[in-house]
Parts: sequence; structure tokens; C-alpha cells
Amino acid sequence: MSTSNQLVVPQASAALDQLKYEVAQELGIAIPQDGYYGNITTKDAGSIGGSITRKLVQIAEQSLAGQAGH
Repeated sequence: MSTSNQLVVPQASAALDQLKYEVAQELGIAIPQDGYYGNITTKDAGSIGGSITRKLVQIAEQSLAGQAGH
């Protein structure tokens, strides 16, 4: 499956995958080990994506606040 989303920093892929698994575990959603996501409900996928976005925004805000404090 091809995707149009490309990471600006390709090395971030592993970190994003790790974050995806952490968020899914926090939400009690099982991520298939075979990489096939066809059996995950849209609601669960949206919950994972929304939580990842919230975490990334929080990380960015903390980073910016740290830079402003210097």
C-alpha cells in the first residue's frame, strides 16, 4: 500500500511507530503484529491518530517553551 504522507525527517519513522504502539496500549487497542490494519475499526484508528497528534503537539509546545526560557 502506497501513502502520500512523507516524513520530513525519515529517521522519525521508528519513533512514530513506537509512539503508535504506546498510544494503542494506553487505549487498550491491540495493534496487529503482521502489519495488517484492516481489522481495526475506524473509531480505534481515529483514537490512536488523535492521541498521537495530541502528544506531538504537547511535545512541540514543551520544546518551544524550553527555547523561549533560554
